[in-house]
Amino acid sequence: MASFLVIVGMTGSVLAFKTDLEHIINPQLFAKPRPGVPPLDLVALAENAAALVPLGKVSSVSFAGPDQVSVGFHPRKNPTTGQPYDLGFTQLFLDPWTGQELGRRRYGDLSQGRVNLLPFVYQLHYELAMGVPGVWVLGIVALLWTLDCFVGFYLTLPASNGRFWQRWKLAWLIKWRASTYRINFDLHRASGLWLWLALLIFGWSSVQMNLWDTVYTWTTRVVMDYRPVWTELHNLPEPLENPRLDWREALNTSQHLMAEEAASQAFSVEKPITLSFDADRGVYAYTVRSSREIKGKGGSTTVFFDANTGALLLLDLPTGQHSGNTFSNWLYELHTARVFGLTWRIFVCILGLVISVLSVTGIYVWWRKRRVRISMGIRRSAWRDTTTTLPDLAMPIRVRGK
Repeated sequence: MASFLVIVGMTGSVLAFKTDLEHIINPQLFAKPRPGVPPLDLVALAENAAALVPLGKVSSVSFAGPDQVSVGFHPRKNPTTGQPYDLGFTQLFLDPWTGQELGRRRYGDLSQGRVNLLPFVYQLHYELAMGVPGVWVLGIVALLWTLDCFVGFYLTLPASNGRFWQRWKLAWLIKWRASTYRINFDLHRASGLWLWLALLIFGWSSVQMNLWDTVYTWTTRVVMDYRPVWTELHNLPEPLENPRLDWREALNTSQHLMAEEAASQAFSVEKPITLSFDADRGVYAYTVRSSREIKGKGGSTTVFFDANTGALLLLDLPTGQHSGNTFSNWLYELHTARVFGLTWRIFVCILGLVISVLSVTGIYVWWRKRRVRISMGIRRSAWRDTTTTLPDLAMPIRVRGK
């Protein structure tokens, strides 16, 4: 667990400032701001992207930020081989105001150079850059981490109830003038106590991200009204390759449905974020930033509708709809440092370093205690050998051959 948490902690510290670092490392992927000039709509951007990549079908177009549009593609099939074309990238970036290409990359592929440095750091953080096996490994580690928060808290409590608060107070302090071992022990115990709630939040939110469709969903549904999208919308027998509604009709339909739901559910729409098509489920999804958002920069208020008929299938609100959904969205925003501005991002950055320190100090404490146990075991064994020597001397000695 410690080795994995060191990786997660260090990469998490970097990712707290992911957007800022992307601007520094890859400025070519961001357009020059044009104050007062409205950006192109999502369909115009999708059409520009389709013209740039004739071997692919646009699957999503999103305002990734005020100065960047990210476009996802689904590769077309080669009529000769029947296999999908290799587009050579997974992300295409456009200028929001002109629709011109800013760049493209195969997300996380370090062979493309620094353009994928931060995506690779994210893959290390989320899946150890190992794909699905890495997701499961870190999901199990996150679950153990969450349980360890409670075990660790319990172990800080005094052994007896006498003068409880006076004795427990020592667990919150660090004796900087003590031995190296004692400093490590105090640092491990006190840091874990002072940051216990934050560590629990990040441990359980990691379970949410990596074991979302199993452990997290099962557990949350026991105590809250939780209705994630993947439990409400199901896959079709066969993917819908050619929906009846094109992108323009889909955008018009989505804007109409969103306006109706805003009036019905008493929320206001601030700006569009994403229009996407899910062939496996046969639905379009339209996401906006609304007055129901947690105070981040993006948006997650979404309507899902049938890609053939335009019928509304689901409205997903970030807050105020289902208690479990609201709780889960707060966990996600806290984990990704999208709330409370710069202060929270700095805190998340420091917390990632603290998690690494806790892992290292925890291993050191374990190693020292293990050495003591081994030493005591050797002493006990030597003592047992000494006590059995005298009776053995009284035993008759068998001489070979007699």
